Amino acid sequence: METIKHIFADEWRYWQRTKLGITVLVIGLLLTLAAVVVNTINIQHAANERTQLQKTAEARFVDQPDRHPHRMVHYGHYVFRAPSQLSTVEPGVDAYTGTSIFLEGHRQNSAMFADQRQSSGMTRFSSLSPSFLLQILAPLFVIIIGFAALTREKEAGTLNIMITQGLPVSQLILGKYLALFCGALLFILPVGIASILATLSGEAALITLGFFVGYCFYMAIWCGVVIGISSLCGKGSASFASLISVWVLLCILVPRIGSSTAAALEPSQGKLEADFAVLEELRKLGDGHNAQDPAFAALKANLLAQYDADDVDELPVNFRGVVAQYSEQKLTDVLNRFAEARMDTELAQTQVSRWFGWLSPTVAIRTFSMTMAGTNIETHHRFLREAETLRFDFVQSLNKVHADHLDYGHDVNRYKNEDTAKAAKVDASHWQVLSSFSFTPDPAAARIQQSLSAATQLLFWVLLTVGLLVVAVRRVKP
Repeated sequence: METIKHIFADEWRYWQRTKLGITVLVIGLLLTLAAVVVNTINIQHAANERTQLQKTAEARFVDQPDRHPHRMVHYGHYVFRAPSQLSTVEPGVDAYTGTSIFLEGHRQNSAMFADQRQSSGMTRFSSLSPSFLLQILAPLFVIIIGFAALTREKEAGTLNIMITQGLPVSQLILGKYLALFCGALLFILPVGIASILATLSGEAALITLGFFVGYCFYMAIWCGVVIGISSLCGKGSASFASLISVWVLLCILVPRIGSSTAAALEPSQGKLEADFAVLEELRKLGDGHNAQDPAFAALKANLLAQYDADDVDELPVNFRGVVAQYSEQKLTDVLNRFAEARMDTELAQTQVSRWFGWLSPTVAIRTFSMTMAGTNIETHHRFLREAETLRFDFVQSLNKVHADHLDYGHDVNRYKNEDTAKAAKVDASHWQVLSSFSFTPDPAAARIQQSLSAATQLLFWVLLTVGLLVVAVRRVKP
């Protein structure tokens, strides 16, 4: 054990003496710390702003004056998705999918105000998230620090001297590995601080602990790769070239190939094609604003028979409101069918790309990180579904007010003059149909279960790295 400590301390002394290692460690630490601080400030500001905007939107809806109920259907309502506690480190898909939705009758609008969609190509590089730094840049920093850990001993001739004097190769490699791993932990230190703050802000301790441990495993994998390849190469230049090639392959090419493969295996409709398909289906349903549309003839006949009436103006309900309810239900069924098909395609593409975690630890940690943070595509889909449930409920509640509390004659004649327009309004107390909206990530147990496959991929890479180090121990000879 004393030998390992000496090797550990000697490695750190070498980094201090050459300045390169310490400089890279300081730069990496400061970059990650700055990213965490800036993201935390931005996320907290966004969380407070969205919470306030949600309250304002709800207050404005219920504070509307007396109106025709269908005017309120089109007045609509906004819902906002508050960021998760760990999105300070892992923004996930939130930066691309949008954080708010305008809810209105007859339509399912997309989420809006995605940060990356509002940015130019160059400004995207200015918003480096801590997760990007850890997943992509931190391995590069580890390579720069440790690529010559063993090769410099070989080139200087000290490796043969140490081995012939009885130093076990396993202890030499272990000492250098531990030194490199402890250096890499400095990159994760700000993430540990952010995880503690997330726990204090209400995130489950098991989630934040697992999140931090996952990144520790990721750094351990890359430290093993660096030490293993440095042990197997004869020169520092060969070691550096090999490690850079591995970094490009695992951190850039494989994730990109995974995305392209997913798009090829699970193709999705273009926006125009999907919109035209939806419009074609909606045309078959009839116009919900026109109660005389032939598509509602059967509905009219059934209502007249049910209430034993000869004409719609004899019905105890407003036929136009009943048509609005019926039309909205049919329209929503069609919209939900297309929306679910689109989400199924997105999820299928995501699942294909996630399988590339067996080929790259970067893909594995990205999936694990987003799942644990509650910023994955499944969470976004749940946000869309919950927002749609709220939309349908308040629209149908307003349509019920239309049917039950507005006289059919006043409704039909509301455009004749000022008096008829006033008579075709209902009391503002009916706007209390709106439910409060508050979106939170999945419970801790659900997120842990969803992350098991990615955690398994990380463990696979840990074992692969251990195997590489074992091979390195056997190949290094005096």
